[in-house]
Amino acid sequence: MGDLTIMNHAIPRLEMDELREDLARYLGPRVKRLGYLGELFKCAGNAPDVILTFMHFTDALKEALPDRLTELGALTVASYMENRYERHQHERLSEKLGFPREWIADVIRLEPESATTLSDLEKAAQTYALKALRTRGLDVAKEFAGLAEELPASEAMAFVMLIGRYVTHAMVVNTLGLKPPVPSIFE
Repeated sequence: MGDLTIMNHAIPRLEMDELREDLARYLGPRVKRLGYLGELFKCAGNAPDVILTFMHFTDALKEALPDRLTELGALTVASYMENRYERHQHERLSEKLGFPREWIADVIRLEPESATTLSDLEKAAQTYALKALRTRGLDVAKEFAGLAEELPASEAMAFVMLIGRYVTHAMVVNTLGLKPPVPSIFE
Protein backbone atom coordinates (compact mmCIF):
# COMPACT_ATOMS: atom_id res chain seq x y z
CA MET A 1 0.00 0.00 0.00
CA GLY A 2 3.00 2.29 0.44
CA ASP A 3 3.50 2.67 -3.32
CA LEU A 4 -0.12 3.72 -3.74
CA THR A 5 0.25 6.33 -1.00
CA ILE A 6 3.33 7.75 -2.71
CA MET A 7 1.56 7.81 -6.07
CA ASN A 8 -1.57 9.45 -4.65
CA HIS A 9 0.51 12.28 -3.22
CA ALA A 10 2.36 12.71 -6.53
CA ILE A 11 -0.85 13.73 -8.32
CA PRO A 12 -2.32 17.00 -7.04
CA ARG A 13 -6.07 17.06 -6.47
CA LEU A 14 -7.35 20.21 -8.16
CA GLU A 15 -10.53 21.94 -7.05
CA MET A 16 -12.94 23.61 -9.51
CA ASP A 17 -11.28 27.00 -9.14
CA GLU A 18 -7.89 25.44 -9.96
CA LEU A 19 -9.02 23.72 -13.17
CA ARG A 20 -8.31 25.31 -16.52
CA GLU A 21 -11.23 27.58 -17.39
CA ASP A 22 -12.60 25.56 -20.33
CA LEU A 23 -12.50 22.33 -18.31
CA ALA A 24 -14.19 23.97 -15.31
CA ARG A 25 -16.89 25.37 -17.62
CA TYR A 26 -17.44 21.94 -19.21
CA LEU A 27 -17.61 20.16 -15.84
CA GLY A 28 -19.75 22.84 -14.17
CA PRO A 29 -23.19 21.40 -15.05
CA ARG A 30 -22.07 17.88 -14.02
CA VAL A 31 -20.71 19.13 -10.69
CA LYS A 32 -23.92 21.08 -10.06
CA ARG A 33 -26.08 18.02 -10.86
CA LEU A 34 -24.02 15.61 -8.72
CA GLY A 35 -23.17 18.04 -5.96
CA TYR A 36 -19.44 17.25 -6.03
CA LEU A 37 -16.33 17.28 -8.21
CA GLY A 38 -15.24 13.66 -8.45
CA GLU A 39 -11.69 12.74 -7.52
CA LEU A 40 -11.12 11.40 -11.04
CA PHE A 41 -11.63 14.91 -12.40
CA LYS A 42 -9.55 16.42 -9.61
CA CYS A 43 -6.66 14.21 -10.73
CA ALA A 44 -7.26 14.26 -14.48
CA GLY A 45 -7.58 18.04 -14.37
CA ASN A 46 -3.78 18.00 -14.36
CA ALA A 47 -4.06 16.96 -18.05
CA PRO A 48 -6.93 19.23 -19.17
CA ASP A 49 -6.72 18.58 -22.92
CA VAL A 50 -6.73 14.83 -22.35
CA ILE A 51 -9.68 14.76 -19.95
CA LEU A 52 -11.70 17.15 -22.13
CA THR A 53 -11.14 14.93 -25.16
CA PHE A 54 -12.00 11.87 -23.06
CA MET A 55 -15.27 13.50 -21.96
CA HIS A 56 -16.16 14.51 -25.53
CA PHE A 57 -15.51 10.88 -26.50
CA THR A 58 -17.81 9.78 -23.67
CA ASP A 59 -20.52 12.19 -24.87
CA ALA A 60 -20.21 10.89 -28.44
CA LEU A 61 -20.60 7.31 -27.23
CA LYS A 62 -23.75 8.23 -25.28
CA GLU A 63 -25.19 9.74 -28.46
CA ALA A 64 -24.19 6.72 -30.56
CA LEU A 65 -25.79 4.04 -28.40
CA PRO A 66 -29.13 3.43 -26.68
CA ASP A 67 -28.98 4.05 -22.92
CA ARG A 68 -29.46 0.39 -22.01
CA LEU A 69 -26.52 -0.70 -24.15
CA THR A 70 -24.34 2.11 -22.80
CA GLU A 71 -25.17 1.20 -19.20
CA LEU A 72 -24.71 -2.51 -19.86
CA GLY A 73 -21.23 -1.83 -21.26
CA ALA A 74 -20.27 0.59 -18.49
CA LEU A 75 -21.47 -1.73 -15.72
CA THR A 76 -19.89 -4.79 -17.33
CA VAL A 77 -16.44 -3.23 -17.65
CA ALA A 78 -16.61 -1.54 -14.25
CA SER A 79 -17.57 -4.83 -12.59
CA TYR A 80 -15.00 -6.91 -14.46
CA MET A 81 -12.22 -4.38 -13.83
CA GLU A 82 -13.23 -3.99 -10.15
CA ASN A 83 -13.83 -0.28 -10.67
CA ARG A 84 -16.30 0.39 -7.86
CA TYR A 85 -15.97 4.15 -8.48
CA GLU A 86 -17.64 3.85 -11.89
CA ARG A 87 -19.84 0.85 -11.07
CA HIS A 88 -21.58 2.65 -8.21
CA GLN A 89 -22.19 5.74 -10.33
CA HIS A 90 -23.59 3.69 -13.22
CA GLU A 91 -25.81 1.65 -10.90
CA ARG A 92 -27.35 4.95 -9.82
CA LEU A 93 -27.58 6.29 -13.36
CA SER A 94 -29.24 3.06 -14.51
CA GLU A 95 -31.87 3.42 -11.79
CA LYS A 96 -32.38 7.08 -12.72
CA LEU A 97 -32.93 5.97 -16.32
CA GLY A 98 -35.64 3.59 -15.08
CA PHE A 99 -33.82 0.27 -15.36
CA PRO A 100 -34.93 -2.25 -12.72
CA ARG A 101 -32.56 -3.27 -9.94
CA GLU A 102 -32.92 -6.89 -11.07
CA TRP A 103 -31.53 -5.91 -14.48
CA ILE A 104 -28.64 -4.01 -12.89
CA ALA A 105 -27.90 -7.00 -10.63
CA ASP A 106 -27.97 -9.34 -13.65
CA VAL A 107 -25.48 -7.13 -15.50
CA ILE A 108 -22.99 -6.81 -12.65
CA ARG A 109 -23.14 -10.56 -11.96
CA LEU A 110 -21.25 -10.98 -15.29
CA GLU A 111 -23.04 -14.22 -16.21
CA PRO A 112 -24.98 -13.40 -19.38
CA GLU A 113 -25.80 -17.03 -20.14
CA SER A 114 -27.87 -17.32 -16.94
CA ALA A 115 -29.21 -13.76 -16.78
CA THR A 116 -33.00 -13.68 -16.71
CA THR A 117 -33.61 -9.97 -17.31
CA LEU A 118 -31.22 -9.36 -20.23
CA SER A 119 -32.51 -9.38 -23.79
CA ASP A 120 -30.80 -11.55 -26.40
CA LEU A 121 -29.01 -8.44 -27.69
CA GLU A 122 -27.84 -7.54 -24.18
CA LYS A 123 -26.59 -11.08 -23.59
CA ALA A 124 -24.68 -10.96 -26.89
CA ALA A 125 -23.20 -7.57 -25.98
CA GLN A 126 -22.08 -8.70 -22.53
CA THR A 127 -20.73 -11.99 -23.88
CA TYR A 128 -18.64 -10.07 -26.41
CA ALA A 129 -17.47 -7.52 -23.80
CA LEU A 130 -16.39 -10.18 -21.31
CA LYS A 131 -14.51 -12.21 -23.91
CA ALA A 132 -12.83 -9.06 -25.26
CA LEU A 133 -11.75 -8.09 -21.74
CA ARG A 134 -10.43 -11.57 -20.94
CA THR A 135 -8.53 -11.93 -24.24
CA ARG A 136 -7.52 -8.28 -24.76
CA GLY A 137 -9.74 -8.25 -27.86
CA LEU A 138 -8.10 -11.30 -29.42
CA ASP A 139 -10.07 -14.31 -30.68
CA VAL A 140 -13.47 -12.60 -30.36
CA ALA A 141 -14.70 -13.00 -33.95
CA LYS A 142 -17.57 -15.32 -32.98
CA GLU A 143 -18.73 -13.14 -30.07
CA PHE A 144 -18.44 -9.93 -32.07
CA ALA A 145 -20.35 -11.49 -34.98
CA GLY A 146 -23.14 -12.39 -32.56
CA LEU A 147 -23.32 -8.78 -31.46
CA ALA A 148 -22.89 -7.24 -34.92
CA GLU A 149 -25.78 -9.35 -36.30
CA GLU A 150 -28.09 -7.63 -33.80
CA LEU A 151 -26.98 -4.02 -34.38
CA PRO A 152 -26.32 -1.51 -37.13
CA ALA A 153 -22.59 -1.31 -37.91
CA SER A 154 -22.41 2.16 -36.29
CA GLU A 155 -23.69 0.82 -32.96
CA ALA A 156 -21.57 -2.33 -33.06
CA MET A 157 -18.44 -0.22 -33.52
CA ALA A 158 -19.55 2.30 -30.90
CA PHE A 159 -20.02 -0.55 -28.42
CA VAL A 160 -16.46 -1.79 -29.04
CA MET A 161 -15.17 1.74 -28.46
CA LEU A 162 -17.32 2.03 -25.31
CA ILE A 163 -15.63 -1.02 -23.83
CA GLY A 164 -12.24 0.63 -24.39
CA ARG A 165 -13.44 3.89 -22.84
CA TYR A 166 -14.45 2.17 -19.63
CA VAL A 167 -11.23 0.14 -19.50
CA THR A 168 -9.35 3.46 -19.64
CA HIS A 169 -11.42 4.83 -16.76
CA ALA A 170 -10.78 1.68 -14.70
CA MET A 171 -7.03 1.91 -15.31
CA VAL A 172 -6.96 5.47 -13.97
CA VAL A 173 -9.15 4.71 -10.94
CA ASN A 174 -7.33 1.48 -10.08
CA THR A 175 -3.87 3.00 -10.60
CA LEU A 176 -4.66 5.89 -8.27
CA GLY A 177 -6.72 3.81 -5.84
CA LEU A 178 -9.66 6.22 -6.07
CA LYS A 179 -12.55 5.48 -3.73
CA PRO A 180 -16.17 5.55 -4.96
CA PRO A 181 -17.79 8.94 -4.38
CA VAL A 182 -21.14 7.24 -3.72
CA PRO A 183 -22.13 3.85 -2.27
CA SER A 184 -23.54 1.00 -4.32
CA ILE A 185 -27.32 0.86 -4.61
CA PHE A 186 -26.99 -2.66 -3.21
CA GLU A 187 -25.22 -1.58 0.02
